[in-house]
Amino acid sequence: MAAERPAAEVDPVARVLPLLPLPHLDREFDYLIPRELDADARPGVRVRVRFAGRLVDGFLLDRVATSDHPGRLGRIERVVSAEVVLTPEIAALADEVATRYAGTRADVLRLAVPPRHARVEAEAVRVTEPPVPPRVDRAAWARYRHGDNFLDALVAGRTPRAAWQALPGEDWPRRLAELAAVTAARGRGAVLVVPDQRDLDRVLTACVDLVGDDHVVGLAAGLGPAERYRRWLAALRGSARIVVGTRAAVFAPGPAIGLLVVWDDGDDLHCEPRSPYPHTREVAALRAHACGAAVVVAGHARTAETQALVEAGWAHDLVAPREVVRACAPRIVALADSDRALARDPAARAARLPGIAFEAARAAIGAGRPVLVQVPRRGYVPALACGKCRAPARCRRCNGPLALPSAGGPDGAAVPACKWCGVADATHRCHACGARSLRAVVVGAGRTAEELGRAFPGVPVVTSGGSEVKATAPESAALVVSTVGAEPVAAGGYGAALLLDGWALLGRADLRATEETMRRWLTASALVRPASEGGRVVVVADSGIPTVQALVRWDPVGHAAAEVAERAEVGFPPAVHMAAVDGAAPAVAALLEATHLPAGAELLGPVPLPPGQRLPFGADDPEPDEVHRMLVRVPRDRGRALGSALRSAQAGRTARRTDGPLRVQMDPPRIG
Repeated sequence: MAAERPAAEVDPVARVLPLLPLPHLDREFDYLIPRELDADARPGVRVRVRFAGRLVDGFLLDRVATSDHPGRLGRIERVVSAEVVLTPEIAALADEVATRYAGTRADVLRLAVPPRHARVEAEAVRVTEPPVPPRVDRAAWARYRHGDNFLDALVAGRTPRAAWQALPGEDWPRRLAELAAVTAARGRGAVLVVPDQRDLDRVLTACVDLVGDDHVVGLAAGLGPAERYRRWLAALRGSARIVVGTRAAVFAPGPAIGLLVVWDDGDDLHCEPRSPYPHTREVAALRAHACGAAVVVAGHARTAETQALVEAGWAHDLVAPREVVRACAPRIVALADSDRALARDPAARAARLPGIAFEAARAAIGAGRPVLVQVPRRGYVPALACGKCRAPARCRRCNGPLALPSAGGPDGAAVPACKWCGVADATHRCHACGARSLRAVVVGAGRTAEELGRAFPGVPVVTSGGSEVKATAPESAALVVSTVGAEPVAAGGYGAALLLDGWALLGRADLRATEETMRRWLTASALVRPASEGGRVVVVADSGIPTVQALVRWDPVGHAAAEVAERAEVGFPPAVHMAAVDGAAPAVAALLEATHLPAGAELLGPVPLPPGQRLPFGADDPEPDEVHRMLVRVPRDRGRALGSALRSAQAGRTARRTDGPLRVQMDPPRIG
């Protein structure tokens, strides 16, 4: 028997989380800390350890005196860096997000902690004092009910939670910058999360104007690895107390986070496309609950999920009175909203550009102001249907959708071609009625720009969408044709906005079709001048549709409340929590059989998913030929329990090396 080593010579023990993709390995493992690494091996540092014969990356989570493991312990091979990059707060948040979304901590930490850049770590640490209290436009906040009280609560260091409905024409980047600056002046950090780079640039500029560039950093995927890591370290070390970023910035570290803001939470860019698919709004709520921070979920529109938080009392409304909304909003009209309008333009319901739209555009251009034209799709004629029975036009070879490419000749003629296989079909006949005529299902931005250019000769036409998204629009008379979500900002506001093909947005077979349409319309309409300055919005949709009526009234809160009530009746989120399990039918059945579902869980399905509705599995195995989806529905107070149960079941499944890839997503944006 070997002699026992003196206590002074026993190597200390570290709890290490290896970054491994398998759910059953999502746990801490004990390793010995060699004496030469003892000084640098602190909780939160990156390490390299040997696991199953190969070196893997990991994080040192804790140091303990002894290990419960009865066998022989391996040693930490290397401390990658002495920089503590995983704070206790982010480590706890990663565990909570992994539980809530039935994922692994390794996947969450890949989102939360960027790759290391050694040269950047060696740069000198910049020390900054908290910024001076900023000059806040209290008159702007006073326009909202309890706006002054909310601002006073932030100044006093309390942690209010609000759903802020920004007024049309509001300088919302400046308002968000004021909230962040007030928080930073008290020595606490603020994290502002926006959907895309255009919004990030606007908010970042407003923050720099208010507190200076020493206290603000912007985080986005487009930055190079060195610059991104430099800015992330500035937030970690506390030299930059305000972080403005896209999706992953919700995990941005800081010595003491006091404010979390999510702008436009209905944008699908807030939903992470990689496992475990967390949503920015939910991560912000989990983080605020854990660290005691204030939360603001803001936007021109409102999602059903945010409305559910308000109705539950978790957040409070921050909205303006109706008379203030009416004074700031443009005049909004819909098709045939009166008998007189229908008599003047009997074809308004069938026309793509009715007379009221042309009238609004002419008035704005005559006043020297730009006109925004919002279309649902980019391209020329993205999809075709039968001109007689409206059945979708399909390829005779592969059954794919037919579409028209850009016009090929001076007369605009082109041959329809399949979007899947590319085969042209000049002699197409409808498979349902045999008719030869075709019509556009949706006319793209390219074709719309051509049509408007001919209708308004001499007026510049600007397009925004796809890979060419414009940040700003001309201040003078111009036609700005934009796809949804790519609308440029015009200094002083647009004179008019034409919201085309509303039926294409509202008619999608999607749970969130009306909510998403309302958000797109409000975002575009908020860029138009108030009605008192001649601003007009024409929505090309039937005036009797409830979503159109809510837009005319500028009532996003009422529309969201109606959405919550309707979904509660049929048992859809946010009234309940729901998990979608995709995979081959035997694999889905085996997972659910091994899951200890919480009380009250309901199983819906399975149903086969067509190829167009399938999302990547994220596994090395090939996608199964036939993908099935099973929905698991639980009451709203048992969402975490469902996520935890599915997380445990996946760990057991991978430990048994069960064949077949699976994809588990909590509260998917598209139920399908």
